[in-house]
Amino acid sequence: MVDDNISLDIVTYNLLIDALCKEGTISKAVETVDMMRKQGIEPNVVTYSTLVDAHCKEGMVSEAEDFVGAMIKRGIELDVVTHNALINGHCLQNEMDKARRVFNLMIKKGSAPDIVTYNTMINGYCKAKRLDEAMELFHEISQKGPIPNTVTYSTLVQSMFQLGKVSTACELFRKMLASGQVPDIVTCNFLLDGLCKTGHIEEALELFQVMRNSGLGLDIVPYIILIDGLCKAEQIEVAKELFHQLSDNGLKPNVYTYCVMINGLCKEGLPDEAYRLFGRMGDNDCLPNSCCYNVMIRGFLRNSYTSKATQLLTEMVGKGFSADIFTATLFMDLIVHSNKSILL
Repeated sequence: MVDDNISLDIVTYNLLIDALCKEGTISKAVETVDMMRKQGIEPNVVTYSTLVDAHCKEGMVSEAEDFVGAMIKRGIELDVVTHNALINGHCLQNEMDKARRVFNLMIKKGSAPDIVTYNTMINGYCKAKRLDEAMELFHEISQKGPIPNTVTYSTLVQSMFQLGKVSTACELFRKMLASGQVPDIVTCNFLLDGLCKTGHIEEALELFQVMRNSGLGLDIVPYIILIDGLCKAEQIEVAKELFHQLSDNGLKPNVYTYCVMINGLCKEGLPDEAYRLFGRMGDNDCLPNSCCYNVMIRGFLRNSYTSKATQLLTEMVGKGFSADIFTATLFMDLIVHSNKSILL
């Protein structure tokens, strides 16, 4: 692996070990550490931190702790990077109490947590639905530092919506703006999606307008989120208007956008308009996929357009697609209630 005529130093070895870990060949990285030690080069904090991080990300936290033990045995102090890696490993395994013990220990030993440490802990608590503890850490950094960043806010906002704490999420978002933090598109999309899913459409429309005016450079995603929310809130005219604004903003609807709009029109009892939109998909170089066919067929069935649904089913099968479980169930219900096969 290493030419005897080439002398590698610790920096070169660390780069090699890091590359091996990132490629997923952790066993080779460990072999490389053994090789460097045979050449009289002892691993340092960077070497161990790389190995701890790699093992933790692969779910091998016990092995990572063995490397931490080896560091301590050799008198190598764990730095913030090592602690962060180990905390992340426990968080990924939903071992929040163990993560907290590492967090408390690093503070006790005089290694100050950075924003990565706090964000990792906050994310872990949020995923474990322990929002109160996540907010305790948030208040801690708000008072003592480091400064919360967009990752901190995005994580908390998303968790709040998932737990149904809409007003708290909106309040935190306003606090983020007041602190001078500029929300990124990911944070805004989290908030927009949460508002739509909880039926706060007016607030979602206001946020969307702020996003458009902020120069964030919106892609198709926030449009899809809002169109879907408007359709579900039975505001089909506003959804249609927003859909038609896509081209004005230099965007092309994708397959999912069409599916959302077609589904919304069908649920509003407008299957003919939905089918016209379905037929115009090719104008935007966007051909219907299995999802679009199934949505359109279900729309026909729910609006008692049995003949058109059957014709479109035949067309779909001819293109190599198949009915999903929801479409098949609707057809079966129709067959049972009509006491005959509609496919004959």
